[in-house]
Formats: sequence, C-alpha cells, structure tokens
Amino acid sequence: MGNDERTILLVEDNPDDEALTIRALKGRSILTHVVVAPDGAEALDYLFGRGPYAGRNPLDLPAVMLLDLKLPKVDGLEVLRQVRAAESTRLLPVVIFTSSAEERDLISGYRIGCNSYICKPVDSEKFRSTVQQLGLYWLVVNQCPTPPPGARVEVQR
Repeated sequence: MGNDERTILLVEDNPDDEALTIRALKGRSILTHVVVAPDGAEALDYLFGRGPYAGRNPLDLPAVMLLDLKLPKVDGLEVLRQVRAAESTRLLPVVIFTSSAEERDLISGYRIGCNSYICKPVDSEKFRSTVQQLGLYWLVVNQCPTPPPGARVEVQR
C-alpha cells in the first residue's frame, strides 16, 4: 500500500507496551519503520495527513495498524469507525491489540471491521512472541490490496 508498505502504525498510550512492542518487532528483523501515535486523534491525523502530519501523503498507508482500545482523546473503536468510513483507509488492515478481554469490545471490534482482535499477554515472553508472530504475518505473509487508482482522501473531522 504505497511507499510505507513496511510501516506499522502503533496506536498505544502505554509507554511500556510501546517499548515492548517495538523491541519485539526489531528482535525479528522484520520491521522497517514504526510510527507511534499515543492517542486516537494523532492516529487519525497520521492516516488522513492532517495536523502535524499535513505534509504526509495519506495514500501511503502503513502495512497494518496495531490499535489499542483504551486511548485518550479518541478511543480505539472510534478510530476504527473513522478508518472504515473513509474510502482511502477502508482496506487498511487493523489489528486490535488490547488488554481488554471483554466480549462486548471483541464483538464491537469485529462489527466495525477489525481484521483481528488480540488480547495483550501479561507475560513478557508471551507478549514478545505474540508481537513477533503479528509482525511476521502482517508484514511478510499477508497480501494487501493497493488503493484503487484515483482514490481520494476524505478529510474526517
């Protein structure tokens, strides 16, 4: 998907989980670039090329977005709603990667259109292994469509 096809957008407000995720991905040497958005509003700004990301081409989508649910400013489910509502990001693979094991969050995530829902393991070794498997699958194994020629970016507010 564009020039950023080896990029992961990590939407995570917990600095410890952010560090563990990045360390696990780099440990497998499967990663080119991680963009971290500490809240849902910044994730949307990145994806739609607005605010501090106004110069970024919003058609250059990451290979996958790892999305926490409990986020400041805009929660994860609302981020997912806006991503699925916009033609330019509708096909972006979104993995909900959260500590919430609540059935209603799981059902809501799939109803809105997540591609996968994974509960963060508490054990650091299992966390590392899970992230590495995620990275291998979404960056190496998975095939994604490219945005259709002439795709437009709708500005979501």
